[in-house]
Amino acid sequence: MSQSLNSFADLIRTTEQSALHLELRDVYSVDNEAEGFQAWKDGRRLDPMNRASWWRPWLDLVQEVTARGVVVRRARIVSEPASEYIRYEHSFTFTNVAGGEEVRWLPRRHASDLALPGNDFWLFDGKLVQFNIFDGDGRWVHTDETSDPTVAARCAAAFDAVWERAVPHEKFTI
Repeated sequence: MSQSLNSFADLIRTTEQSALHLELRDVYSVDNEAEGFQAWKDGRRLDPMNRASWWRPWLDLVQEVTARGVVVRRARIVSEPASEYIRYEHSFTFTNVAGGEEVRWLPRRHASDLALPGNDFWLFDGKLVQFNIFDGDGRWVHTDETSDPTVAARCAAAFDAVWERAVPHEKFTI
């Protein structure tokens, strides 16, 4: 990552109104979470009653910024049937929601007529776009950032179009 976690944490901490995340891939590399992914494949699931075992430090960061009134929304466009990785993500997304994120899912077949960017992105306060660039195997390569108002507006429109059609996490089944 061209930005360290601390830099990303600093960026989201300076967000005043909203942090929007659009995810477009069906597979992400799990090198940094291989143990959790393997445990999931072995049938283990996160315990909703054991918050200490959840995705840290991300959830702490989300709780921190949402407590200040920042809206954190994540929309995922997914193929059907869902990939093994998406099923894994879905299994623990309740932790994102408990941490303060709003999460929605959109089956890819319902996104065909939408104008979407070529990469996942974060949009901070409608002004700064951070594109996450992945290789074909889903390994994170680097981050491209822009504050070009035209790009930010296009990303905001894409996110809003997806969000409008997407299904809230608690109603989406895989």
